[in-house]
Amino acid sequence: MIRAGLTDLDAVIAIARRGSFRAAAIDLGMSTTALSHAIGKFEASLGVRLFNRTTRSVSLTDAGRLFVEQIGPALRDIHGAMDAVRSQRETPSGTIRINAAPFAARDIISPLILEFLRRYPDMNVDLVTEGRLVDIVAEGFDLGVRVADLVPSDMIAVSLGRPQRYAVVGSPAYFEDHDKPRVPPDLLNHSCVRVRLPNGALYRWRFEKQGGAAQIDVRGPITLDEAGLARTAVSEGIGLGFFLEQDVLADIRAGRLIRVLEDWTPPFPGLCLYYPGRRNLSAGLKAFLALARASAGHALEPRDAAP
Repeated sequence: MIRAGLTDLDAVIAIARRGSFRAAAIDLGMSTTALSHAIGKFEASLGVRLFNRTTRSVSLTDAGRLFVEQIGPALRDIHGAMDAVRSQRETPSGTIRINAAPFAARDIISPLILEFLRRYPDMNVDLVTEGRLVDIVAEGFDLGVRVADLVPSDMIAVSLGRPQRYAVVGSPAYFEDHDKPRVPPDLLNHSCVRVRLPNGALYRWRFEKQGGAAQIDVRGPITLDEAGLARTAVSEGIGLGFFLEQDVLADIRAGRLIRVLEDWTPPFPGLCLYYPGRRNLSAGLKAFLALARASAGHALEPRDAAP
């Protein structure tokens, strides 16, 4: 009779999700060698291989794919039941896994995450930053942090309060040879640093003024998918860039970058924490959300969550 432990099942799901023993081992807090040994032992007990392994990649076998499809929902139910029991604890403990855009992580690390850890010393926070928008349920996260308009409609969102703004900037050297744009369409006569979104689409710069809106598909010699690289290109005079204000404000104030079209970039709704509605919240998650709401001064805002 095969006796599979919860740790074995979590390991299989983690490897299938991450497509890598190394990445899964990091998520699980164990060594790659220990994880490989555990999976090998589990496969031996099943009498079938769950993963195809090469020196470069890991993929599910047909048997592994069937196993993951069937065990995944049941495993989520088991963890949900465990969370429900943990929610009865008076003192929050355990780990909260959060996925956030890099700029969002910088925004919440001090006022929210570090303050939470000071208040609840038995808690741990595992914060993962990445530009792509992930399925937090499928990727095993408790919470996501994104700008409000990127929060999936089936999630429950908690506003973090502060609005955001964009800024169009260029270097002083660039403006020595180019006139400043006065209205968004003028950008079509300028060299711009284009940005590729996580889904592969090119980002159109969005503007608004007195009820009028514009989206400009800018042109330029370089396309990048990371904000730090884009700022470097703009700072060196390659062209104009479109950034979150907070990421370039210090450079604007120091004169290293020059802002244009400021009256066309009004504030917009800021960051939100979000999480799936169909789950029992642990005591730690409840405490984290309560602190987020108190810090932002806003109540919980459901976004058409499924009943």
